[in-house]
Amino acid sequence: IWLMPIHPVGELHRKGSLGSPYAIRDYRAVNPEFGTMEDFIRLTEAIHERGMKCIIDVVYNHTSPDSVLSKEHPEWFYHKPDGNFGNRIGEWWDVIDLDYGTPDAPQEGLWEYQIETLCQWAQYVDGFRCDVAPMVPVEFWMRARAAVAKVRPDCILLAESVEPEFVRQNRMNGIACASDSEAFRAFDISYEYDVYWYWNRCVTGEGSAEQYAAMINMQEGIYPANYVKLRFLENHDRLRAHFLIRDMRMLRNWTAFQFFQKGTALVYAGQEAACVHTPGLFDLDPVDWSGLDDPDRNLTGLMQRLSLIRKNEIPADSSYSLTALPHDVFLGILTENKRHPLQEQGRRVVGIFSCKGYRGGLSVGTFGIPDGTYTDLISDKAVEVNMGQTFTDGEPVIIML
Repeated sequence: IWLMPIHPVGELHRKGSLGSPYAIRDYRAVNPEFGTMEDFIRLTEAIHERGMKCIIDVVYNHTSPDSVLSKEHPEWFYHKPDGNFGNRIGEWWDVIDLDYGTPDAPQEGLWEYQIETLCQWAQYVDGFRCDVAPMVPVEFWMRARAAVAKVRPDCILLAESVEPEFVRQNRMNGIACASDSEAFRAFDISYEYDVYWYWNRCVTGEGSAEQYAAMINMQEGIYPANYVKLRFLENHDRLRAHFLIRDMRMLRNWTAFQFFQKGTALVYAGQEAACVHTPGLFDLDPVDWSGLDDPDRNLTGLMQRLSLIRKNEIPADSSYSLTALPHDVFLGILTENKRHPLQEQGRRVVGIFSCKGYRGGLSVGTFGIPDGTYTDLISDKAVEVNMGQTFTDGEPVIIML
């Protein structure tokens, strides 16, 4: 369970009636609207009792203008030419940026304070989702990781990495910003904003399935071996999947595809109820759970089944390839990594996702899928491959070879 920022929100320059949860006033306190520290600790204990883990959002690039640190340590902040607090990203007018210095000349007091804060929270939580992580030096995160590991050895670090265009623009403006490849030096998981807009354009028809598949395959060659991407159809900064994909058969295919992909699948609150409305960040805007009462919209059972499939050992240590077949059908193959060069090809998991709801024949023999009858791990139905051909009824299919 990932909790968005739990800390007190600043009062100065608030957006909306509640302010942004990403304009934090005090990194070491709990927002009283949510409860007390004792309440928070009880929540993490209840999560652990259910066999789950909990990560919290940490927003280390900036604070609210009236934050504790801005009053106690103004020297730790970025200042505009006129000497006033400021931020380097203009539309974020409700926050002011921290200044970590450079790896060669770090702002040691700030680094120590922030790392101590992480260690404090690591007593209770299992990891951190790090907001706009590339705007903070990777060397800071590496040092932080080593310190936190002494408190929680298996701590998870998730980077909200950013679009390549955002990286390039910042660098052109003289602002240090890390790429995904650099982020993997410190983080276990990074966002997939490097391919998000290719996916979005594929869904909306502005781009092609072939372009999206090519970008997914490129990830295999530019990131560390067995890299982990956070695979999502939606999150709090993006439109709901069901807003973009109104047909439920298509949405089931994209949901299965998301879980099948190499990486970690994110379920954003309400996604399992096929919500259409993306909640706002700055005002009270509760999730509409009514979709759970509609058997066609309730994706909980599908997600539970997909989660069990993901626990197979092959997705955890594999190479991934994605092909766009005709009719916007995706064929994904996860191939178990060899332990030594002379080993025969490892086992494979194959996914077929009819993302536009196509029903009909498909040629799959050229992808090394032998003729035979297989069991769909999602539905338990038989899947036949004969003379290199199979048939899709428009629903997602995952088989084991």
